[in-house]
Amino acid sequence: MVPLAFPDLSALAVHLRQELESKKVVLLYAYNGTGKTRLSMEFKRWIRLDGTRDTLYFNSYTEDLFQWKNEDGDLRLALDKESHFFDGLFDLEMDNRIRPLLRRYADFDFRIDTQEPAVRFSRVIHEYNKATGIEASSLVDNIKVSRGEENLFIWCFFLAVVELAMDPDIEAYRWVKYLYIDDPISSLDEHNAIAVGNHLAQILGRPENRLKAVLSSHHPLFFNVMHNELDARKSKVVSAHFLARAGNDGYTLSHTGATPFFHHVALLTQLYQADQTGALYTYHFSLLRSVLEKSASFHGYSNFSACLAPDDDDPDGVLHARLINILSHGNYSLFEPQEMLPENKAYFRKILHGFLRRYPFNPELVPIPLQEAPH
Repeated sequence: MVPLAFPDLSALAVHLRQELESKKVVLLYAYNGTGKTRLSMEFKRWIRLDGTRDTLYFNSYTEDLFQWKNEDGDLRLALDKESHFFDGLFDLEMDNRIRPLLRRYADFDFRIDTQEPAVRFSRVIHEYNKATGIEASSLVDNIKVSRGEENLFIWCFFLAVVELAMDPDIEAYRWVKYLYIDDPISSLDEHNAIAVGNHLAQILGRPENRLKAVLSSHHPLFFNVMHNELDARKSKVVSAHFLARAGNDGYTLSHTGATPFFHHVALLTQLYQADQTGALYTYHFSLLRSVLEKSASFHGYSNFSACLAPDDDDPDGVLHARLINILSHGNYSLFEPQEMLPENKAYFRKILHGFLRRYPFNPELVPIPLQEAPH
């Protein structure tokens, strides 16, 4: 099937809304740096020309609605009370709605102060006294949870809001018609990726669910779990796509199955073409990192650096791994693409060409570079 082409993210957002007229859920698999977060914001903004809102979204901007405050040892997670995300905070007993969801994933507790508003966390510590043989428990209050635990709390807060939005009798969230969820498990391990995917599929599959949803992720396991769970419910209203860049401006959407893993070959072809034309942009480091990670996983390595070819100036791959780590995590992936600096282009080509010589792919798709191409 020929991929669908779109000139920009706004046109793609319009297409997704049209697809949701006949589908209940749209799944998108895309590599980091493709533009998933920006697409979620385009989807949210598209219909707001008439002043209305209809999309409850979860992405990196959602996490920004929660900010740690650490003054005077009072550790608390402050909430942005101006956001419509917290419309039900004061009247709908959010504590009691979040807590049973959080207990599926974590062992800490919390309390919400609606006056500030802010969240404070606590945990029960169990200690065993070898001398007496007695185990004692104590409550440690006012703690700062880990980044992963914080993400789980925010995710469970979002799920509690989703459950409220499903109920047409809840006025605070009656405006919600669509959910757009982008990478909810970016900081979670594989166990929680499966747990989160399974739980989300259960919620979206409820008979009373009136909401349409778009889910985008770069995490193959989460995508696979969501696809299989929704498909297992015999839902004929789910479609799955692989989202990719088409050059520097456009985007393509291709139908895919539950395991879009091998789309990295198409991605590698795009990287090689960008290298040959010299049109290398900062986001290409994110795409190169994705290819390296997929290859490392296939070969049984835990880190992408194992797939970096040795170089006379960097025999252990330390410099190249550090460059990829730095250059694949910049803010440029969320905003307008910028052309690489000449020295970064040289590093990109050296890493890409070394990889292709070390792990040759079909030469009809990606010719094996015998030497550095002149530019």
